[in-house]
Amino acid sequence: MDGADERIPLLVIAGPTAVGKTELSLRVAEALNGEIVSGDSAAVYRGLDIGSAKPSREDRERIPHHLVDVVGADEAFSVADYQRLAQAAVQDIWARGRRPIVVGGTGLWIRALVRHFNLPQDAGETALRQQLTAIGERDGFESLRRQLRVVDPESYRAIQPNDHRRIVRALEVFQTTGRRLVRAAPQHSPYNTCYWVLTRSVSDLRQRIQDRVEAMLAKGLVDEVIHLLQQGVSPQSQSLSAIGYKETLDWYYGRLTADERDRLIVRHTQLFAKRQLTWFRSEKDARWLDLSAWPLDRAVEKILEVYRQNT
Repeated sequence: MDGADERIPLLVIAGPTAVGKTELSLRVAEALNGEIVSGDSAAVYRGLDIGSAKPSREDRERIPHHLVDVVGADEAFSVADYQRLAQAAVQDIWARGRRPIVVGGTGLWIRALVRHFNLPQDAGETALRQQLTAIGERDGFESLRRQLRVVDPESYRAIQPNDHRRIVRALEVFQTTGRRLVRAAPQHSPYNTCYWVLTRSVSDLRQRIQDRVEAMLAKGLVDEVIHLLQQGVSPQSQSLSAIGYKETLDWYYGRLTADERDRLIVRHTQLFAKRQLTWFRSEKDARWLDLSAWPLDRAVEKILEVYRQNT
């Protein structure tokens, strides 16, 4: 690392769901004496274990993980919350002489951290915000997303479907001012970032998603959702709008058959992976690595080689 560069070296391993981030990142972390900061919008919720493909207890014993199980399933969690906690985690890891590694598929969250966005402070509850939230809870937040797609397409693309707070905030800004939500401007980043995006061939990724969904259902995804409801988690909560949970809720309330539920989880996950790849293509500084073409050992070696050369 250049002695004149006092920024924290930060390795990012991103990519779509089911691409193979977990095992690769664990091997990289072991080689670098690193710790992993999750960049996954479902992993922050306690109780969402199977459907979020959260790192297992064994994985977390193998390598320390941060930003996993930080809020209850009935709590809201925003990109600003993530940025604040992830910044603290990265600084703590580095201060202890270890290497921070961000791993995940929620592109907006990773961007907010890496580019050090100066996110605007929330002014607090307003009557309009309460009204929009009530509409979302009554009619489904997808109805609000459809409105947002019309009035503010950029926010529609940028905000994750389960980030109800920011969906409501963007609509509130438009209805109050007639203007689109101002995108937060990046500040000088405190990180020297080595950014990797993992990918696979379309057929390979589709099959891996199919296999993952089948494994989740076999492990007890349906029972996990029922347990969350029995614990008092609202079906309108932000957490349960995640793929896998939403379709299982629709089945639970009789809106889908079991076969329809399973097919939709696969289909929605495949579409989500496509959107993730589209997002990551806008990260101009990212390097791409095709795991359909690279054996895992060689992929790990390549990431380590480039990281060490650049940090």
